[in-house]
Amino acid sequence: MKYNDLQVSANKNKKRVGRGIAAGQGKTAGRGTKGQNARTGKKLRAMFQGGQRPLAQAVPKARGFKSLRTPAQVVYLDHLNAFDGKTVDNALLFTEGYIATPFHTVKVIARGELKAKVDLKVQAASASVVIAIEKAGGSFEKVATPLRQSIKETEEK
Repeated sequence: MKYNDLQVSANKNKKRVGRGIAAGQGKTAGRGTKGQNARTGKKLRAMFQGGQRPLAQAVPKARGFKSLRTPAQVVYLDHLNAFDGKTVDNALLFTEGYIATPFHTVKVIARGELKAKVDLKVQAASASVVIAIEKAGGSFEKVATPLRQSIKETEEK
């Protein structure tokens, strides 16, 4: 027999049980004899374990919620002293090893002092960082998070 020779119908008819002995599923209709599961009416709920504490109650629950937003990668203000006179963006921070990936949001947070003049082009910076950069003679520009290019696009370049 081949796969294409099989006689299979896409829509199977519902089994009609309890319609007499000759019908094949008569009398007890495949439910066995007596007991809670043999009766008509309300069926047991899915997690019922015969009066024992249900598994859903026994298992500890994870409280609170989990945010789907990935947190920003943090770079500290004193790290920017290494980039005197340069334009600092995600790519430069990634190549220097300050962030894990250039394709996520980067936020610069105040810590230490800034002595170098830098032009910062990242996604976010705290208000005190913006003041410190301008005080040192640099500038801050908020830019969009860089998107990862497909392999096909990188091969074309």
